[in-house]
Amino acid sequence: MTIKETQEKLRKREIAPEDVVSSFFSRIQERNKEINAFLSVFQDAADEIKKKDEKLPLYGAVFSVKDNILIKGERCTAGSKILEHYIAPFDATVIEKIRENGGVFIGKGNMDEFAMGSSTENSFFGPSRNPIDIKRVPGGSSGGCAAAVADGMCNAGIGSDTGGSVRQPAAFCGVVGFKPTYGAVSRHGVIGMASSFDQVGPFTSGVEDAEIVFNAISGKDSRDSVTTSIVRKKISRESIKVGVPEEYFVKGISNEVKEAVEKAVSDVEKAGVEVMKINLPHTEYALPAYEIIMASEVSANLARYDGMRYGLEFERPAAKTIHDAYINNRGEGFGKEAKRRIILGTYALSAGYYDAYYIKAQKIRSLIAKDFKEAFGKVDAILTPATPTLPFKIGEKIKDPLAMHLSDIFTVTANLAGLPAITLPCGEKENFPVGAQVLADRFNEDILFFAAKKFEKIWKH
Repeated sequence: MTIKETQEKLRKREIAPEDVVSSFFSRIQERNKEINAFLSVFQDAADEIKKKDEKLPLYGAVFSVKDNILIKGERCTAGSKILEHYIAPFDATVIEKIRENGGVFIGKGNMDEFAMGSSTENSFFGPSRNPIDIKRVPGGSSGGCAAAVADGMCNAGIGSDTGGSVRQPAAFCGVVGFKPTYGAVSRHGVIGMASSFDQVGPFTSGVEDAEIVFNAISGKDSRDSVTTSIVRKKISRESIKVGVPEEYFVKGISNEVKEAVEKAVSDVEKAGVEVMKINLPHTEYALPAYEIIMASEVSANLARYDGMRYGLEFERPAAKTIHDAYINNRGEGFGKEAKRRIILGTYALSAGYYDAYYIKAQKIRSLIAKDFKEAFGKVDAILTPATPTLPFKIGEKIKDPLAMHLSDIFTVTANLAGLPAITLPCGEKENFPVGAQVLADRFNEDILFFAAKKFEKIWKH
């Protein structure tokens, strides 16, 4: 059930609050061993939900939480060996806000190590699996939460989106994934990956639920300096103009996805929505620019994990110097993908290469943001594919980092420009959902939800 449907049944006394949680516990017990969506489950959720006021906007909502978001007293691993036994000393702001608004938490979702990946295969605790076909990935890096919502283990999830880590797994699992405007939701208490991209967002089974969750978790937070109290721009009309960028239908997109999204665009047009072709000319440079900036910020953010101040301390072989200790701890504690990105980022920031890579990538980032600004002068929302392919098989791309990174080719642009974006199912191919992505201008979440709800209604028919 959606959050809205759950609330209605609870308020009509058709179900009891503890029944909501117990049904999810049963599903987790039945399926989690196979899917590996949850790394830990909170047994006190049934008691917590009984204490909530039914007038609160998230009353009856049961959440999974990506395991890079701190919940006081609970383990928070970020999917990494180096934080295997780390216990969170405080609640993240998003956790506080969900509790204040009536939501409860049922467990921590599996994820790619430090949110680095597009398949959840990089988790130290083993891969999560797509509930539609357990031989395939659920996407990443927030794959555990996406799989949990899709399989009925909870009715919402909270993830982090750095380059598509909420939207891409949502598309692969056939649910809704939403990334707010950069600065709209606090990241306080979220283990950082690439701080100029990271944003917290929900997984839900419908667009309306995503809007309900966003309204509860958004707002300024003095503990996160990028958050803002800017008033969201309200939609004041019944019609919208939608742009479809030609650059998103290029070589590399699978025929299945291309056909499904083109049909979805046609259905939107037939329903009376004004659709026009637009150009975002610097799109082809988005992924390489993102990869350079992201790896550079990863290199800086993960420097703190040395086994002394944070994380595990490995004593084999015995370290004779502090340099040896760092090598032992970081070498043992980080997985291959984390090491790869740390090395790439350190190289891009090094003397002699900083201007050639990092500065150039930041200039491209500005050009991409400018492209979007010009496009939103002509249209209210932009409609694109969410992913270039259907969900791929576990093991299919894990040894080819470039192919894996291409999974985020359509989602990284929103992070580069700091835009709100949402993915939702728009069709089906070979029994797998195909996701479409809707983007709007900064702090135009109301326009985004208006468009996405409209499209959702069209595509469901």
